[in-house]
Amino acid sequence: MLDKIIHFSLHNRLAILVTTLLICIVGVYTAMTMEVDVFPDLNAPTVVVMTEASGMAPEEVERIVTFPIETIMNGATGVRRVRSTSSTGFSCVWVEFEWGTDIYRDRQIVNEKLSEVTSSLPANVGKPTIGPQSSIIGEVMIIGLTAGDTTSQTDLRTLADWTIRPRLLSIGGVAQISVQGGEQKEYQVSLHPERMKHHGVSVQEVVDAVRDMNQNVSGGVLYEYGNEYLIRGALSTNDVEQLGQTVVKTYNGSPVTLNLVADIVIGNKSPKTGTASNRCRPAVLMTVAKQPNVSTKELTERLDNALASLQHQLPADVKVDTQIFRQQRFIDASIGNIQKALLEGSLFVIIILFIFLMNPRTTIISLVSIPVSLLVGILSLRAMGLTINTMSIGGMAIAIGSLVDDAIVDVENVWRRLRENNTQSSTLSTKLSIIFQASREVRMPILNSTLIVIVSFLPLFFLSGMEGRMLIPLGIAFVASLLASTVVAITLTPVLCSYLLGLKGKDGQADVRWVQRLKTSYAALLKRSFHHRRAILGSMAVLFVLAVVLLCQMGRGFLPPFNEGSYTISLSTLPGISLEESDKIGRHAEELLLEIPEIQTVARKTGRAELDEHAFGVNVSEIEAPFQLEGRSREELLADVRKQLSSLSGVSIEIGQPISHRIDAMLSGTRANIAIKLFGQDLNTMYRLANQIKAEISDIPGVTDLNVEHQVERPQLRITPRRHLMARYGVTPKQFADYVSVMLEGETVSQVYEGNNAFDLTVKVDEEDRRTMQDIRQLMIDASGQKIPLEYIADIVSTTGPNSINRENAQRRIVISANVEDRDLHSTVEEIQHCLNEHVTLPEGYHLEYGGQFESEQAASRTLLLMSLLSILVIFLLLNNQFHDLRQSAIVLINLPLALIGGVFAIWFTSNVISIPGIIGFISLFGIATRNGILLVDRYNETGDVMQGSLDRLTPILMTALTSALALIPLALQGDLAGNEIQSPMAVVMLGGLVSSTFLNMIVVPLIYIGKK
Repeated sequence: MLDKIIHFSLHNRLAILVTTLLICIVGVYTAMTMEVDVFPDLNAPTVVVMTEASGMAPEEVERIVTFPIETIMNGATGVRRVRSTSSTGFSCVWVEFEWGTDIYRDRQIVNEKLSEVTSSLPANVGKPTIGPQSSIIGEVMIIGLTAGDTTSQTDLRTLADWTIRPRLLSIGGVAQISVQGGEQKEYQVSLHPERMKHHGVSVQEVVDAVRDMNQNVSGGVLYEYGNEYLIRGALSTNDVEQLGQTVVKTYNGSPVTLNLVADIVIGNKSPKTGTASNRCRPAVLMTVAKQPNVSTKELTERLDNALASLQHQLPADVKVDTQIFRQQRFIDASIGNIQKALLEGSLFVIIILFIFLMNPRTTIISLVSIPVSLLVGILSLRAMGLTINTMSIGGMAIAIGSLVDDAIVDVENVWRRLRENNTQSSTLSTKLSIIFQASREVRMPILNSTLIVIVSFLPLFFLSGMEGRMLIPLGIAFVASLLASTVVAITLTPVLCSYLLGLKGKDGQADVRWVQRLKTSYAALLKRSFHHRRAILGSMAVLFVLAVVLLCQMGRGFLPPFNEGSYTISLSTLPGISLEESDKIGRHAEELLLEIPEIQTVARKTGRAELDEHAFGVNVSEIEAPFQLEGRSREELLADVRKQLSSLSGVSIEIGQPISHRIDAMLSGTRANIAIKLFGQDLNTMYRLANQIKAEISDIPGVTDLNVEHQVERPQLRITPRRHLMARYGVTPKQFADYVSVMLEGETVSQVYEGNNAFDLTVKVDEEDRRTMQDIRQLMIDASGQKIPLEYIADIVSTTGPNSINRENAQRRIVISANVEDRDLHSTVEEIQHCLNEHVTLPEGYHLEYGGQFESEQAASRTLLLMSLLSILVIFLLLNNQFHDLRQSAIVLINLPLALIGGVFAIWFTSNVISIPGIIGFISLFGIATRNGILLVDRYNETGDVMQGSLDRLTPILMTALTSALALIPLALQGDLAGNEIQSPMAVVMLGGLVSSTFLNMIVVPLIYIGKK
């Protein structure tokens, strides 16, 4: 089969060249038009259900809203986990489905389940809303709006809600825009209880009079004089004086209008659930989230263009800041770094080829395989629906040195055969037949070595979950490019040899002088090694044992720490604090951060936006702080940030990065590396146990940002009806509930339109009449034609209740979270587990679970270990299929321990922590390193002479090893931004392993081969 392919290529040379040219043209066009992103789509199939339950306490939200939704979702098809949080007036349920399920089907399942439970929810609870479909790392931009003295915070928020947000939502690919900060405009009917008492007006009469009073109505159609007239009842107005003329009732023969019992004013919506700032100034922050499978770069460009076109519609004092958070910045930096590594690696390859061959034409023939193979890899990604990102292009960067290996072997053998033909009296009839015979000789080693490399990558494709989503595109890009290079080596390379290499002249000269001297030195070294065979093999065994010992003692982690060029800092104070006080603390934190020279800007969200799945209480602030390193390392900057923020008393601090903490949130539901989940029933007991756990592990080395979720009691004002007194005064429970809801929380009864902008019309008691607990006690409630103080029929007392309740899989949960610094993740968690097992005893009904990156690291490591053993077995079978000799197959596999030696020492000298990318580096290294053994043993079988066979293969082995190793150097030295750290440990392992396996292989394999014979 392979002979036929080579024969066809050589006799259809023009067709091969044209086909290659077409592939290059299509590949370049595809590369220019493909979606570019920072990571592959890591989005777990998750559907978010959000419900506004205005005014409800967390325990009521849990019981009435969250529990029914959570219960019905737990039994849905394909659901693997259900998480929820119940806070004041808000319920959020995350329904996570099994990986690989269709998200549109999942959303349909959730929608059907919700229809069953919605009808059972109370009337004062909003309709459950399914959140928009967006990616876990889909927040592409945060837009900050600040205003000068002319534009108020109310006008600024109105601009954001009704001018900017609709325009940006119309852009294809935008999934959601959450708006936070400023003041939301609202038309308010502020009731005055004394005036209502004077005019004999009840709360219900006011609500009935104003409900939908501002909605236009239809009167049908009038036909007259041959015309058709649409009849409209134009009730809608935004004139507060006209709204005040609404008749509520007739009292003592006189109409009582709304303005007699209430003030109709334009105010701001309260209570506020959150606020925002930019560089310590009040601001409106707009967070733009994209839909899955949408190019971040293209979407960012469209957003920038839309904002530029909107600029002339904004007041002169309104400033738009798009530099707070831009995911495109991470993409450009990370992709740019890898592209630089590709170019530098290609340059190294060119230099090595030219130094060894000293022939521009052989160098060009070998190098052609690089662009062709990379373009085929890009076409393969496009065909599989994948994107260009740091993982896929990183796979190509790692493969860059291997892409020329097959071509090098073929060109070197063709050139050697042409040279031999030039020095012999009897030559083959034509140059094509010489090239055909030379290509035939290396076709099986080329094919088998490629298959072995592919097999060594197979464990990567068995990864599941987020780690599989992240790393499998890297393997696909590597394998597709490598397969393409093999096809190039048996089709295009012989064709180019036929055009560019001649039978005589310069192509007929012997090896360059330094290569000749190298072979002479190698021959002398190999002869001496034959006399010290046992000592050399014993030394290799000792090095292997030492490498295994070091490997067992190394730290373990999931993913290397990223440097995304921006911090996401969470500040948490005790629940119960007011929004104003929390805002003041957050502003002070911003001022401290801006004192650090590297911090470029800061923007802060305190609390949450409406219908936002980031359901933070007003006691929580989240700060985005992009930075630029200037003369200090990342570690020094991070230490300075912690030092500055440590002056904030009573504040828990957690420092992460935008993408990293979202990955952590997807893995465990928290924004930290380690999540210790305590499950139980009683919140007070759980909080006490959680703080005990925190105290026990606080002194463990490496543990930092240690926090306990603030599920604590916060102040409440509880109004409990005394039912026997309600019966005496003729007040029904519904009247009581409606009164408390309308007068204290407020009720939206209609809409007021200003052009296309719609604002709520809300009825509530005037703020002056409810400032204190005593004011609330004295509020007058309607009771059978009379008005009595609320305290007559209700107990109004100060008490406490939970600020929020988090649940997972139908159980209450509290999380102790922590990050790891200056230590590996695996040993840190093991020490935590040992400490808690020794010192913490949990009551019956309470238990611990560990989540976060630790859990994923364990699962991924087990998968890779088991599948690696299987891939080694398959490699052995492939070798045996080629050599038909168990001993020779085992000799080739000697490259595995030789490669392990270099890889382990490379990790030990750099980080001493082996992560999942490092393990993948070892796996991929085994296949690449085995290639050298195949070339040697195959040549031994051809010549029957170990010395001659080693000398014949010295040049191609050194060339392939050096090109692969030097191409990895730029990537091994990288790790500057947003994900390059993932490829860096892989490159370090492969670089060290290639060096050791290549140079030890040239000594050890001949010695073992002789011994086996």
